[in-house]
Amino acid sequence: MTHPSTSTGHISDSRHPPADPRRWAALAVICVAQFMLILDVTVVNVALPDMAADLQLDRATLTWAVTAYTLCFGGLMLLGGRLADAFGARRTLLAGLALFTAASLVTGLADSAAMLLSGRIAQGVGAALLSPAALSIVTTTFHGAERNKALGVWAAIGGSGAAAGVLIGGALTDGPGWQWVFYVNVPIGLAVLAALPALVPARAPRPARLDIPGALLVTAGTGSLIYGLVKAGDAGWGGTATLAPLAAAVVLYAGFAVAERVGRAPLMDLRMFTRRPVLAGAFLMLIATALLIAYFFLGSVHLQHVRGFSPLRTGLLFLPVAVATGVGAHLASRLVGRVGSRAVAVTGMAIAAVGSVPLTRLSADGSVYTGLLPGFVVASFGLGAVFVTATTTALGMVDHHEAGLASGVVNTFHEVGGSIGVAVVSTIAASGFESGSVDGFTDAFTVCATAAAVSAVVALGLVPGGKPQLTGGPHVH
Repeated sequence: MTHPSTSTGHISDSRHPPADPRRWAALAVICVAQFMLILDVTVVNVALPDMAADLQLDRATLTWAVTAYTLCFGGLMLLGGRLADAFGARRTLLAGLALFTAASLVTGLADSAAMLLSGRIAQGVGAALLSPAALSIVTTTFHGAERNKALGVWAAIGGSGAAAGVLIGGALTDGPGWQWVFYVNVPIGLAVLAALPALVPARAPRPARLDIPGALLVTAGTGSLIYGLVKAGDAGWGGTATLAPLAAAVVLYAGFAVAERVGRAPLMDLRMFTRRPVLAGAFLMLIATALLIAYFFLGSVHLQHVRGFSPLRTGLLFLPVAVATGVGAHLASRLVGRVGSRAVAVTGMAIAAVGSVPLTRLSADGSVYTGLLPGFVVASFGLGAVFVTATTTALGMVDHHEAGLASGVVNTFHEVGGSIGVAVVSTIAASGFESGSVDGFTDAFTVCATAAAVSAVVALGLVPGGKPQLTGGPHVH
């Protein structure tokens, strides 16, 4: 899950400055900071039932505990990149890390839903500042072949962060308590804050205009959309409490489109969506992330709330799921240059749909290891392939000078997809949350299977048939 500020593509320039001897140490420390951000997307899922019991959280609040972070992370990410340009990447990174660390402490100390969600929102804002600034430092510190190696390390952080998140979340929740899912960020954050100034040189900021109205409109629009989707679980899809925020989301998105067209420095060039590769990449990233994060969310609540699994046992069961995602991504990265983006995208979505089918037939007493786990592993393997295809399609099939803009679009859809996916399945599975029955969960998994199958058909027509030019570094979580 990388989050660029401007351009993250491979740049060939023989006039770059001499290599900084501290660059690899700086990369290691920056990757530790990025690892924390990725960890916080999945680590919370395993802790959700314990958090709900301690803080008396209802289903809607539990959903927001996941989506508030990814919403602010994705909605403000492009603004974070502009802030890194305007005020300097190192300064922005340190500010984002300080905010994320402080917010982690507040979230761990939460004794109410309001305090918990406030902390998660602040974590998301800190992540939106930190991540694009960190990637900007990586791309300006390394050059030539070293840059591709550094970006390869950066990309590997995404897969390992997702895998470690479920395991660490289970171990901490089962051990010292769910609060330590957040407390663990504090000493690490303080250590990175102390080390970074000595390893990362300060560079002069570049003149940059800030599109604050655009950032607020798109974040508010997505927030309103998620609120309406979550509310539908209680008020029904036709209720005023559902339709009003959904209508507000449409208005806010329209306002965002207008602001981007008339603004002097828009966050997102909406003309990028007229580029078929970018549109295809954004669509694939949105669906793949929505499905994968939804699986983690549903699976964690089902295993602990319905089946009585401990947090650690749940984390261990999810470990092969996270590994399968990485294996699918690795295989796709080798195949996409040989058989083309379309074939890999369609196959990946079809595999995800097939893997989801056993999940639609869950029972309250059937074996988790022969029903749920194989389905999760197969589906996540397919989605891992789609992640890579989304990025390579968007970046490998556009002009070099547009790579940064395309990367920003795709990565924004990554975070937003996670928020929307969790909101939708939470609403569909509402009856299962309330009664502890399996029925609501099977309904939600049925929707996931259908979405994957339909997306495979859409990808067949939407994804360009050519082979991407894989000349840059990786750009995926």
